[in-house]
This record gives sequence, structure tokens and C-alpha cells, in this order.
Amino acid sequence: MKRFFDVMMSLVLIIAFFPIFVLLVLVIRFKLGAPVLYKQVRPGLNGKPFEMVKFRSMSNTKDADGNALPDEQRLSSFGKFLRSTSLDELPELWNIFRGDMSFVGPRPLLMEYLPLYSPEQLRRHDVRPGITGWAQVNGRNSISWPERFKLDLWYVDNQSVLHDVRILLKTVYKVLSREGISADGQATMQKFTGE
Repeated sequence: MKRFFDVMMSLVLIIAFFPIFVLLVLVIRFKLGAPVLYKQVRPGLNGKPFEMVKFRSMSNTKDADGNALPDEQRLSSFGKFLRSTSLDELPELWNIFRGDMSFVGPRPLLMEYLPLYSPEQLRRHDVRPGITGWAQVNGRNSISWPERFKLDLWYVDNQSVLHDVRILLKTVYKVLSREGISADGQATMQKFTGE
């Protein structure tokens, strides 16, 4: 039932938001240049890699040696707006439609984190990753890694249609209130380095 909901709702939203997609593509191309989409391989269900797609929110600015500048320096005011409103996440509707992701589940983190997880933390991959999740509506990027994993695992052990509806409704509130967008002193969140 959850997969059916994901497919149908993602298709409806892709069609409904198509004019916004087109507008954002044009504005991002003008303000940040090409490419408009940011693609990155992330671990999905059972840790299987997939390519997650988002709207680009950072510039390609590099230092004298050709290395990308830190996130804080590459994140423009427009990029901050995209992230705070979660508009950068809209292309993930395609990931949901394809079956890589769900609307609700633990957020897909970086592939490089996989070897750093404890066996318990690895259980976050027992379900499809989501655009939003229990950790996102309980602090998003402003909570610590241990708290985030605890919340992710709570969802894995307690998932239900009722919890998903509750999380989706709380997500709307969190996006509108723009809470927990980043950790203190970070553009997003500190890197996970293991326990």
C-alpha cells in the first residue's frame, strides 16, 4: 500500500509542480549556472546505491588550487532560500516514482558513512529512504548524529500508515516554519565520523 501511495502521489505532484520545476530550472541556470541538477549516489533500501537528484543550491566556486570552497562559502542567499523552503528537494519526486525512495523514511546519507555505522545504525537501511522522516520533523539538521540515528531506528521499528501521515503533516509545518535547517555554525550538518 505504501509503494502504491508513493507512485500515485509522486506522479500527481510531478504533474502539479511542473510549472514550478520549469521556473526553478530557469532561475537556477541564471543564478548558479550549469548544471541545474545536483546528482549524488546515496545508499537506499538494504544499502543499495542509487542516484539521488536535487536542484543545485551551491555555486561551483573553487580556490586557487582548483578545490571547491567550503559549503558555507558556496551557499548563496538563493541557495539558502531553496534549502529553507525544501524546493531543492522537488526532483526527488522522480526518485520516489522510480522506487529509489519513499515520501517517508530515514534521509539517505552519504555512501562514505556506510562503513562507519554500527550494526544497529545500519538498520536504518531496512526501509526505503525518504524525502522526510521522523528525524526531520524532530530537529532536522540541528540534532546530533546519535539523536538522528535513534529517531531513524524508531521509525524503522514503528512504521505505519498513521505514522507516515503524522510525519507528512509535521513536515509541512516544519518547512513553513523553516526550523532546523542547519546545525549551529554549519551550512547543513557536521560530517558523521563514526561513534
